[in-house]
Amino acid sequence: MASFSEYLPYAFALIIAIPFLVLLRQFVHSYITLKNQEIKLLSVKSNSENKTHSYERMTLFLERMKPSNLIQKFDKELAVHEFIFLTEKTINDEFEYNSSQQLYLSKNSWKNTVDSKNAIIELLHKTYEGLNGNANLDEFKTIFIMNYMEDNDYIAQTIEDLRKEILIIT
Repeated sequence: MASFSEYLPYAFALIIAIPFLVLLRQFVHSYITLKNQEIKLLSVKSNSENKTHSYERMTLFLERMKPSNLIQKFDKELAVHEFIFLTEKTINDEFEYNSSQQLYLSKNSWKNTVDSKNAIIELLHKTYEGLNGNANLDEFKTIFIMNYMEDNDYIAQTIEDLRKEILIIT
C-alpha cells in the first residue's frame, strides 16, 4: 500500500490535467476551423474584387468601341482606308490587352464581348465596301455611325448584360 500512496499525487494531477487538455484541444481545433473560414472568406472577397475589376475593364473596352468614340480618334487628314486600318488595329490591340479578363467573366458575357468587337470591325469594312472608295473621311464616319444606329445597339446590350451579371455577383 505504501507504494500506491506514493503515486496518489500524480494520479490526482492526471485527473485534473485531462479535462484541461481536452478543453485545450477543443479550443485549438475551433481556432483552426475559424482561421480556415476566415481564409476562405478573404479568398472569396478577393475573387469578387477581381471579377468586379474585369467587368469594369470590359465595360470600358466596349465604351471605347462605340462608333461615336471611334470616329474621334486619329488625324482628320487620314485616308479612309488608313482610318479603318488604325481603328481595327486599336480595337484588336485593346482586345488582346483585355483578353485575360475572360477568366472572370461568364462564357456568355465573353462571347457577347467578342461578338461586339467582331461586329464593329465587320461594320467598318462593310461601310467602306458600300462607299466603293468614293467618300472622304468625314462622309465615311457619318455613314459608319448611321449604319451602326440602323442596326441593333449590340454594344449597349452587351454592357447592360455585364451590368446585370455584376449585380448578381456582388
